[in-house]
Amino acid sequence: MAGVLRAERVWVETFTGLRVTQFSGLLKVVRERGGNGTLLGRPWSLPLAERVLMVAVYYRTNLTMRQLGPLLALEPITRPTDAAHRLWIVDGTLIPVRDRQVAASSRNYRFSANVQVIVDADTRLVIAAARPVPGTTSDAHAWRASGLSEHCQGVTVLGDGAYLHCGIAVPHRKRPGRALLQAEQDDNAEHRKVRARVEHVIGRLKNYKILRDCRQHGDGLHHAVQAVAHMHNLALTS
Repeated sequence: MAGVLRAERVWVETFTGLRVTQFSGLLKVVRERGGNGTLLGRPWSLPLAERVLMVAVYYRTNLTMRQLGPLLALEPITRPTDAAHRLWIVDGTLIPVRDRQVAASSRNYRFSANVQVIVDADTRLVIAAARPVPGTTSDAHAWRASGLSEHCQGVTVLGDGAYLHCGIAVPHRKRPGRALLQAEQDDNAEHRKVRARVEHVIGRLKNYKILRDCRQHGDGLHHAVQAVAHMHNLALTS
């Protein structure tokens, strides 16, 4: 693995899904957060670049190794200066996970966790990802428990019908004996078109196999989601 970085640059892109310049940016973030510091116990046997590459490969392929995940977490969310003109989208996704303390038997017929993800509608960047809750938790309850709404003050947040009464913009609902007006149908069509962007982003995050079958326990899934989201943002901005 150590020879991969020095011998074939193209393998970095193959293994991680990041261009070499983007991987360099990821390495810079880890270094700035103390990833090259001295830890108790045995010293690292590989340089920092190779260790970060191994973590990225692990998240991409779901191999049986775990290091440095917390160092790749998303930057703390900040309120945008032009909040009134921003549009964010929220959706929950089920991630299969082996830890029964985190997961529950869900509608996908697997033990899964519900993770709430906020995406910027314009940039497709991941703004925040909540801590996982059991997969049987409804999106509305998961959203309220996540605390993410506190970071969305002044920002319009879009969600599907599952987020009714959550302070989120949701589609118009049919009522007994009253069909939707044409204007409401048009609004719903536009709503679906924009909201699909968060589904596309979640689909890209799940290109990393660890988010299709997470074998980690405790905070492992949370760290994995944060790290994968960070690498997704890095790929969009570098």
